[in-house]
Amino acid sequence: MDLRWKPNVTVAAIIEKNGRYLLIEENTLEGLRLNNPAGHLDPGESPAEGCARETLEETAHPFTPTALVGIYLSRFQRPSTSEDITYVRMAFCGEIGEHQPELSLDEGIVRTLWMTPDEVRASSDRHRSPLVLQCIEDHLAGQRFPLNVIYTDPAVGNLPPLQK
Repeated sequence: MDLRWKPNVTVAAIIEKNGRYLLIEENTLEGLRLNNPAGHLDPGESPAEGCARETLEETAHPFTPTALVGIYLSRFQRPSTSEDITYVRMAFCGEIGEHQPELSLDEGIVRTLWMTPDEVRASSDRHRSPLVLQCIEDHLAGQRFPLNVIYTDPAVGNLPPLQK
């Protein structure tokens, strides 16, 4: 039995345009929730690549990360199933491309919406995680780190998947 604690690694896009932030509205086990475009890091990709992929899948907008906003640790306990999950989130800001309406949004995503910081703050009871607002507040405060603070060894993308 594996007793090693393994947090979930996620990536998130903090996208601001004309004073509004791009969020997604998604169906979860806890109901309809708001989140930054975000998701799990997949095998073989760097965190910046994962963030670009997740943003495209959840918003139908291409996204190019240009800076790291922050690295966050959070814990979520789901009362309905007794799940206890710890997340490590790497949040990026960057450049968003034009909407690609021919793309469908990931399963569970109801819509995308642009919200002012005050609207995001006022909707905190609907956030999927407390990190939704924290990442936006850090972005508003001007927190930025160069992408190269996260080093991805070439072996991440060059090695074949492990066989089980």
